[in-house]
Amino acid sequence: MYVPFENLPEDSRIWIYQSNRKFSDAEFAEIETSLKSFLEQWAAHGTSLESSYLLKYNRFIIIAVNQEVQAATGCSIDASVEFIQALEQKYTVDLLDKMNVTFKLGEHIAHKTLIDFKKMVKDKAVTENTVVFNNLVNTIEEFNESWEVTAMDSWHSRFF
Repeated sequence: MYVPFENLPEDSRIWIYQSNRKFSDAEFAEIETSLKSFLEQWAAHGTSLESSYLLKYNRFIIIAVNQEVQAATGCSIDASVEFIQALEQKYTVDLLDKMNVTFKLGEHIAHKTLIDFKKMVKDKAVTENTVVFNNLVNTIEEFNESWEVTAMDSWHSRFF
């Protein structure tokens, strides 16, 4: 059951998928329609999941579920991953590779492999003050507080 994102409690669980390229506005509009449709029928053991999504920067798909109503289970999580894999195929993008880093360079959103990011650190092309996207956050509260943070305040700090 889809609900507006702002109506979910802060302890709702989230999953963040980052694209290796920027989606066009038309692609993001299609993705939004598909996401809403998927979330309307998303269930765990026959019980609807109170869920929502956010689309950010034409690059990030954030799915959230209110686990107080019904917890996401292995099968329901598998269904969401299958949905994301279908998006990957349809749009020829990578959404599941966690070994990539997305960060801000001024107003630009950059996406690099972890190896390239480490090289940029070494070359001082990025600093501890570079804003990174910490996709390891697990709840809406963590998302609001710790998703867009400086590298020194995230797991990326180990590279400096």
